[in-house]
Amino acid sequence: MLKKAALKAALKLWNKGGFTVRFWDGEEKNYGKENPNFKIIFHREPEFKDITQIGSNIVLTLGEAYMDGSIDFEGSLDDVIATMFKNQAGDIKKYDLAGLRKKMFSGVEEEEKENIHSHYDLGNDFYRKWLDRTMSYSCAYFKRPTDTLEEAQLHKIDHSLQKLLLRKNETLLDIGCGWGWLIIRAAQLYGVNAVGITLSEEQYDGVTARIKKLGLEDKVKVHLLNYMDLDPKQYKFDKIVSIGMFEHVGKEFLPLYLHKVNTLLKDGGLFLLHSIMGFTEAPTNGWIKKYIFPGGYVPTVRETVSLLPDFNFYLLHMESLRRHYARTLDEWHKNFMNCKDELPEKYNERFKRMWSLYLAGCASAFRTGNIDVVQYLLSKGVNNKLPMTDEYMYED
Repeated sequence: MLKKAALKAALKLWNKGGFTVRFWDGEEKNYGKENPNFKIIFHREPEFKDITQIGSNIVLTLGEAYMDGSIDFEGSLDDVIATMFKNQAGDIKKYDLAGLRKKMFSGVEEEEKENIHSHYDLGNDFYRKWLDRTMSYSCAYFKRPTDTLEEAQLHKIDHSLQKLLLRKNETLLDIGCGWGWLIIRAAQLYGVNAVGITLSEEQYDGVTARIKKLGLEDKVKVHLLNYMDLDPKQYKFDKIVSIGMFEHVGKEFLPLYLHKVNTLLKDGGLFLLHSIMGFTEAPTNGWIKKYIFPGGYVPTVRETVSLLPDFNFYLLHMESLRRHYARTLDEWHKNFMNCKDELPEKYNERFKRMWSLYLAGCASAFRTGNIDVVQYLLSKGVNNKLPMTDEYMYED
């Protein structure tokens, strides 16, 4: 009876998934929170030299029992293995998510909004002067040496959407949607129902006007709110994309961000995370932090990837766009220098020199490899329905 009690206690810890156990005395018991999809059958009472092993390592216990012929499995071995790994996966309990959320509510959220306002609400007319027609303020994707900035930005949007394998009438969320060209293009090309969110009032006004002008009110929505305020009970998306937003989250809130995305994404859904990445973990340089991106933090690949298993994200594909961003910034700097004398008087000479240094300096930082920009394609949980190769991402 002692062995059986120990086995029951150990198996009870496998609370993810669902399975049935038939013990050697004929008793059957279901475990897990889902309907059973396989059965463990004990043919006889197993032999254990050390009964404490049962609780400390149930996988070893079952593996040895199978080797000895004491047990067999009924059902798919894939389901058995999936349940085993599901119950050994990263645990979000090690993060104080409630504490982080409380901290964000107690002033940090308002500070984040102010940080966004200080950079992105300089005025649509200001950005329109030196960005391209799509008003894309993130890394472009130069497929050919002859690509214009606008062509490269459209390539970036299309490349990002292509990775997500969008299907008609699927739901897509863009966290930090900027001036909205991605969600608009997603609706136009793929027929998805797209939602964008931003904290920038200028961007919100710009996106809203674009959607109305194109007559896409039924397919594209934009909201002026924090990503944390999206209710998972109201919203569940097939696909999520976030371009140039992760850098604004802040180091201590990265787990909270990934947890929130997990709650908003359907099981098996795809998440495209596009972010500037540091080469090594380090604080944001003082000048950028003070004058350009207050509150920002550039994580590293090592740092980001290490967080993924704890939030049930599987890394499917990773691509560096470092040289693309260097060229993007070169183009922006050239455009800015050509138009800076046309800017209103409120943008004084000191401001112009600041922005010139920011754009040219960042181009150098990408070119010399001090910082990178990376696209991660992730799935929430295992998704075995995707193409076997990545060729689809690069097809014209």
